[in-house]
Amino acid sequence: MGAAAEPRSKISRRGLRWALEGIVCQHLTVARVAEGLAVSWNTANQAVLDEGRRLLISDPTRFDNVEVIGVDEHVWRHTRWGDKYVTVIIDLTPVRNHSGPARLLDMVEGRTKHAFKTWLAARPKRWRDRIEIVAMDGFTGFKTAAVEELPDAVEVMDPFHVVRLGGEALDICRQRVQQETHGHRGRSGDPLYTARRTLHTGSDLLNDRQQQRLIRLLADDNHACVQATRGIYQRIINAYRQPDKPTGRRLMIDLINSISRGVPKSLTEIS
Repeated sequence: MGAAAEPRSKISRRGLRWALEGIVCQHLTVARVAEGLAVSWNTANQAVLDEGRRLLISDPTRFDNVEVIGVDEHVWRHTRWGDKYVTVIIDLTPVRNHSGPARLLDMVEGRTKHAFKTWLAARPKRWRDRIEIVAMDGFTGFKTAAVEELPDAVEVMDPFHVVRLGGEALDICRQRVQQETHGHRGRSGDPLYTARRTLHTGSDLLNDRQQQRLIRLLADDNHACVQATRGIYQRIINAYRQPDKPTGRRLMIDLINSISRGVPKSLTEIS
């Protein structure tokens, strides 16, 4: 019985592992984890904290042989009191080397440059000198902290955040054009609002009805900016979906170069 769960524990060891990985790697909320485990929020939250301490604080070898790290923010508590965000640092070396899954290194309260920079500064210089790559989202604070504390490392955005950045640009563009064209926010029945999810769907995944809807929508000259921004978003998706990595890399480089050479002033979201 002890191999399945801790004594007097309401959650099995396997359930604890799922909960911790769900919160750290998949950005699940504590409420979603509690629902999946069929326990109360407080039980799930305390169990995850205890398991995190056991795996992290009780494992002094977790910092060994780290060469690639990832940093991201996570909403830890959904209340109006205190800082609800934490900065999550994970070891991506096993993923890069195809030797295993990512490993949680630490969780720091807050999501500021100072939080990440302080954590990096607290690591031994020998450890910091081993770091080759830092994967992060688009938050400039994380990038600045990495540049200052890990000057020899390469900062990159992971695919999830690059795609999300493109998707956010498409949404902002659609909303702007909606206001400029109709003078109000999108409402039920407005073509741009109705097609908001279809615009995000990969071109190769559209059914006939969705394709016809987009053709009619983008045929309107007033929607030219939306069409152009969606085109960039689709090129991002296409590059990451390439089964041949060199081909995907070439497509992404071509896209970056085309944007870097300049875009019309009207395409503010792409800029």
